Amino acid sequence: MKAESKYDVCIIGGCGHVGLPLGMCLAREGLRVTAFDINKQQVELVNSGRMPFKEEGGEELLSKVLAEKKFTATSDPSMISVSMNIILVMGTPVTSHLYPAYPEFFASVRQYLPFFCDGQLLVLRSTVYPGVTEKVAQMTREHGLDVDVVFCPERISQGEAIRELYELPQIVSALSPSGMKRVRQLFSVFNDDFVELSPMEAEFAKLFTNTWRYIRFAVANQFYMIANSSDLDFYKIYEAITHNYPRIKDMPKAGFAAGPCLFKDTLQLAALTGNTFFLGHSALLVNEGLPDYIVQRLKLRCNLQEKVVGILGMSFKRDSDDHRESLAYKLKNILAKDCREVLTSDPFIRDNDILPVSEVIARSDILILGAPHTVYADLEFGGKEVIDIWDFYGKGALI
Repeated sequence: MKAESKYDVCIIGGCGHVGLPLGMCLAREGLRVTAFDINKQQVELVNSGRMPFKEEGGEELLSKVLAEKKFTATSDPSMISVSMNIILVMGTPVTSHLYPAYPEFFASVRQYLPFFCDGQLLVLRSTVYPGVTEKVAQMTREHGLDVDVVFCPERISQGEAIRELYELPQIVSALSPSGMKRVRQLFSVFNDDFVELSPMEAEFAKLFTNTWRYIRFAVANQFYMIANSSDLDFYKIYEAITHNYPRIKDMPKAGFAAGPCLFKDTLQLAALTGNTFFLGHSALLVNEGLPDYIVQRLKLRCNLQEKVVGILGMSFKRDSDDHRESLAYKLKNILAKDCREVLTSDPFIRDNDILPVSEVIARSDILILGAPHTVYADLEFGGKEVIDIWDFYGKGALI
């Protein structure tokens, strides 16, 4: 069976942080796009013209492509069969044993294989374990399908995808010349800056990129803890070594390094090396240990059992509404056993424990900045202590 061409593109996982901006941008360029997602609530939300998460310029673009009838969301997997290009946005999760769960990834692919047709292009878009592209191609062949399988990793920063899709070079890899030609044509609607690699090279490129960023954050966090444990303000030293000195200008500041990608992809690279990736494991220990370090330093100075501690910002990064793998929640859990009470606030996250920022400030004895949201810049704390490891307020970060 060959695919009909009701849609140019079907994105599996199309209502998420990666798939939805990509689908809307493809639709803006004139392609007929359907976003398939098993989350029916998000599908309904998207079809009503509302974004399920923060994305710069997202709601305006969504309204535009819906009105032009170039884009629609669906929970019907049969839409895969009537689309020429399939983009699979489904990463490799990590198990509770901190190992890539690629059997789960393959099981997810298998459930959609009956909807695929000869002649389609299948684009793997999320980070995958090295060798997965070839394995997926093998699965399609064993299913009797004649499709081009390619891997083109997403490279955007969450919340800024609509802009960065047009600005960033696109890494493209394929198992055949026809696959390479087709995927270049698909993504050429954004720009013509392509980097061609083999699938294995592209899989490594994605893992190296995220792991490099994670290690850089770990270096800054380790430096912060070393300076702070010596009763020195890390940021006074930071400003000295980065001031007009180009060889260290890319050194990040300290802060929670978390989210759904960096931690997971570092673990994938560690698994690939047979758990001999000691630098990666060290980065995990440093970054994941920062919340506990903050609590231990506070316990040296005061009796936390008598204190109410407020955390301002629970998302995994600044100005985001995504709290997946956020270390602010790890901090909250650690504090829960040591403090009289822990209060949380975030302008972008909705859950039963989130309180208005004014209430958290009023009721707390100590405040900790969990995520440096822009809207927090002008807060008044009434003289209360604020633990600011990010140096968001420019007053240092000594605990």
